[in-house]
Amino acid sequence: MPKVVSRSAVSTSADARPTASSAAALKVYYCICGEFILVIDAALSSLPRRQTDGAIIVRSQDKDGAKAKAFKLNAQPRDPILIERSQGGHERQYRFQCPRCTLPVAYQPNPPPATAGPFLYIFKGALTQIQGQLPSDAFDDEEYPNVTSDKSMRPNTIHE
Repeated sequence: MPKVVSRSAVSTSADARPTASSAAALKVYYCICGEFILVIDAALSSLPRRQTDGAIIVRSQDKDGAKAKAFKLNAQPRDPILIERSQGGHERQYRFQCPRCTLPVAYQPNPPPATAGPFLYIFKGALTQIQGQLPSDAFDDEEYPNVTSDKSMRPNTIHE
């Protein structure tokens, strides 16, 4: 039987110069329970917030010259919720939940998938960049809205 000789090469990038792609590194975010939820090409702290509820606005489609964010959302869609705003009017939210603990993590005004509408909104305090650690704003302004979850009523209604 012939003798088997294997050769291998070891490569390292410790001394390599930074490239343009390294500046555009992807950011990974986790649910409070530790489940992987979002990978995106920008830090969530650098994105704008919605005035009505403080949710982080992720532009998911190009429009009017504004560049869309590249992202992948690992969350399960839920039934739509109808929100009655204290300023007047209603808003339909198609929510996404963590696949492990079912915590709502995001919503959008359009039916799923997450890239179907122009915007995806990440709930304030729902995601963290460090797995297993609570975000600093996880329980800020904690209020418990009056939730109607009667199955005979579609979609569910939350009064704020």
